[in-house]
Amino acid sequence: MTVIDVHAHVFPRISRAEARVLGADEPWLRENGDGTGMMMSGDAEYRPVDAGLWDPEARVAAMDAAGVDVQAVSSTPLLFGYDAEPARAADWCELVNRRILDHCAQAPGRLLPLCQVPLQDVGLACETVGKAAAAGHKGVHIGNHVGARYPDDAEFTEFLAHCAREGMPVLMHPWDMLGEDRMAGRYMLPWLVGMGAETQLSILSLILSGAFERIPASLRLCFCHGGGSFAYLLGRADNAWHNRDIVRADSPRPPSAYTDRFHVDSAVFDPRALRLLVEVMGAERVMLGTDYPFPLGELEPGATVRACDALGDDARAAILGGNARRFFGLA
Repeated sequence: MTVIDVHAHVFPRISRAEARVLGADEPWLRENGDGTGMMMSGDAEYRPVDAGLWDPEARVAAMDAAGVDVQAVSSTPLLFGYDAEPARAADWCELVNRRILDHCAQAPGRLLPLCQVPLQDVGLACETVGKAAAAGHKGVHIGNHVGARYPDDAEFTEFLAHCAREGMPVLMHPWDMLGEDRMAGRYMLPWLVGMGAETQLSILSLILSGAFERIPASLRLCFCHGGGSFAYLLGRADNAWHNRDIVRADSPRPPSAYTDRFHVDSAVFDPRALRLLVEVMGAERVMLGTDYPFPLGELEPGATVRACDALGDDARAAILGGNARRFFGLA
């Protein structure tokens, strides 16, 4: 049984001088020479990290130890560059994407490169996807919003439709969380509360705006962190759709009718939560995701899937690898 992790991050070796293409608060990697490092944002220390984030040899060793056969490798969201002027952001994405390809080339067949794009400009984003696909990227990793523009925004929807037409899988990750000013500095609440809310907001924005009606059904789209709070609150959303015309104004079907339009990863950390997620989405729509190598991720990849007694052998095998094989079109 092949084990494929669809949610694993990289911060490739990028010096501060290279990162200055983005301007102020540029993200760069400071290595300490002892297997540890620091993600930097300009002069500010952002987060301490270990070599598995940037060193492909350390990454593959960790995969071997954990029994992971393949990782889909996506940039750390700090690298998105959505605040930059579009042309600068396009140059930045090309640099990051080349480095991700270089990283994954150290273990071909084990590491699947996902590109990033300058999502603040839909034309440049679509152009970047084309270049990245031709260069060997197997999917695209995007944030769930650009400023106040969420996936129901016309240009955002146009980009997703472009990815559908190009056959490019999309991994959507929450970032720059709402309400962060109320939670900052308190127990990592932006990650514990804001991420789930961001993902719920993104999914419902696509559904209730009618965007899924305008995007080809061929789109392969996966939301991280188990789809956030979507599965748990789906009953509330359906109830609102049935009882309030303002909720169903642009969506011809209730939210529960759209669960066949996207995937989610398995990063919910509790077999009871995974059971609900599978009941809501179907086992064919859930894929193993660990958030490697960050400590808020699943430190024993696949442990929640294996511990979920509600899953049969076929469902467990699908979640651990079979679904991702189809999602990424792997042989």
